[in-house]
Amino acid sequence: MADTIKVEILADGTVSFKTDKVSDTNHASADELLNEIQEMLGGEVKIEGVKDKHQHIHHNNKQHVH
Repeated sequence: MADTIKVEILADGTVSFKTDKVSDTNHASADELLNEIQEMLGGEVKIEGVKDKHQHIHHNNKQHVH
């Protein structure tokens, strides 16, 4: 199983992270990474489960980080 986090930055500044199932070995690290990113980006966070196959995490913030 490949543990992958796909990142998309939308035109409105929303950042979308999409994952398939993450292995037990990497799950805690992935959660920590996304929590750190959430802290840096700020704004509203929406977590969606899609048919129990993967999650979408959206950060909507008009500012951006360099």
